[in-house]
Amino acid sequence: MLSLARRVGQKIRIGEDIVVVVREIRGRQVKLGIEAPEHVRVLREEIYEETAEANLEAAERTDLAFFERLRGLHP
Repeated sequence: MLSLARRVGQKIRIGEDIVVVVREIRGRQVKLGIEAPEHVRVLREEIYEETAEANLEAAERTDLAFFERLRGLHP
């Protein structure tokens, strides 16, 4: 993991098209701005984990017999 020290207004570039800007530092809280192409998903870690867990649960509940019936319809 790369650790960097930045001040308000300073930037970090990731690849060619992602820029992270330090917007504000107040006590222990840091506000960041992220400039990225629309096709790049930018999520807080806790939202990413919740989504991944929900997707896994949905996959576990999937009716495999349904897919077997679909396969029978399309040889």
